Amino acid sequence: MKKLLAKVALVAICAATLGACNNAPKGYTLKNGTYHYNVPARPAGQHDMLAFAAEPIDTVRVGFIGLGMRGPGAVKRFTHIPGTKVVALCDLNPKGVAESQGYLAAAGQPAAEEYVGDPEAWKLLCQRDDIDLVYIATDWANHAPMGVYAMEQGKHVAIEVPAAMTMDEIWALINTSERTRKHCIQLENCVYDFFEITTLNMAQQGLFGEILHVEGAYIHNLDEYWSEYWNNWRLKYNAKARGDIYATHGIGPVCQVLDIHRGDRMKTLVAMDTKPANGPKIYKKHIGEECPTFAQGDHTMTMIRTEKGKTIHIQHDVLTPRPYSRMYQLTGTAGFANKYPVQGYCFHAEELPNDAAPELDNLNSHKFVPEDVKAALMEKYKHPIVKDIEEMAKKVGGHGGMDYIMDYRLVYCLRNGLPLDMDVYDLAEWCCLAELGALSIEHNSAPVEVPDFTRGGWNKIQGYRHAMK
Repeated sequence: MKKLLAKVALVAICAATLGACNNAPKGYTLKNGTYHYNVPARPAGQHDMLAFAAEPIDTVRVGFIGLGMRGPGAVKRFTHIPGTKVVALCDLNPKGVAESQGYLAAAGQPAAEEYVGDPEAWKLLCQRDDIDLVYIATDWANHAPMGVYAMEQGKHVAIEVPAAMTMDEIWALINTSERTRKHCIQLENCVYDFFEITTLNMAQQGLFGEILHVEGAYIHNLDEYWSEYWNNWRLKYNAKARGDIYATHGIGPVCQVLDIHRGDRMKTLVAMDTKPANGPKIYKKHIGEECPTFAQGDHTMTMIRTEKGKTIHIQHDVLTPRPYSRMYQLTGTAGFANKYPVQGYCFHAEELPNDAAPELDNLNSHKFVPEDVKAALMEKYKHPIVKDIEEMAKKVGGHGGMDYIMDYRLVYCLRNGLPLDMDVYDLAEWCCLAELGALSIEHNSAPVEVPDFTRGGWNKIQGYRHAMK
């Protein structure tokens, strides 16, 4: 009897402590084979940032932190955006600061205040009282801490992707944004690429019927670029981390199509990866030493199911010689869209010309609409945002113009007191695949619940839309 009581007591203790006896890492609970993240309660006095709009800012005064690969281009783009002023520039390396000052001079704009060389100088930039927006384009490890500090100093923040690498960083950004009532946007440019934003408009007009399945990816052989990252920080991060650590380019556009936290939410994911075959060799080539514990698989896959029964497939591969691809596919009840490797749209057979009726024995007859039909569709459903600034976007550039649209929209919303196109919960959802995917992979591709980062508000807004004045 005593032994039985002891066993019952042990079971009770395990049930109470949850993570201690169920092989769940700290912060998680293992329940019926699925890992659940223990979502922290919203601190007293805080409210969600759904559809949050700050007071309009007539002239958006900006400070830039990080002027390596991405920062100077952002400074240059801002010289073409009305209603902005570049106030301060910060980087450890004076080269990027000088390059950025050159862009300001070429545009006939005054030089910005410089913060160079001191690892803590970025804090002084954030503390200035003449800055409205802090634009962060540093290495990944500094994104979240800088974003949190800038909001605490009363600034809106825009953070390059990925804005957060861990769940702790994600919740720090969410709680700080909610507490300070400051915008925290992740600078995801691919949601503004011309095909993606046009297809989004088509989907919102019902051309594809109900969207059932979407795919996205970041497949990019970085072998020529690893050494361009300061002190090889990006390759070193790949060496220590599993899971999809760079998911935002692939998942951002498809989440907007699925109205994630605007009527639906990501509910459960499973992930798996290949062994690290090329990774250790690339590390040895660029770092000059062996890395027997290289963590990132050459190819990582994440499958997600939403609350309303939709599915998402996301891939990450920066270590093999595959051609560049962000995948971007939509499968709906009435149509299909695809961007890589071939752009096209496909609809039911009645949408095809009469002489192109599908034949069961001819697989090639099940095809995209003709190019002239695709062009006509893209012109008819060109997004209103693109109609307004397409010419300038292509002129200024930045990945063909989508970077300019991204920055322009950020400033447009701040100047007009509108909700931003992406909020802090988008940031959280698109970044969480790193830690949650790693957890799944390390536990034999076990299912992992995706937290509701809105803490109950995911169904409050019905349908994703861009705010317009």
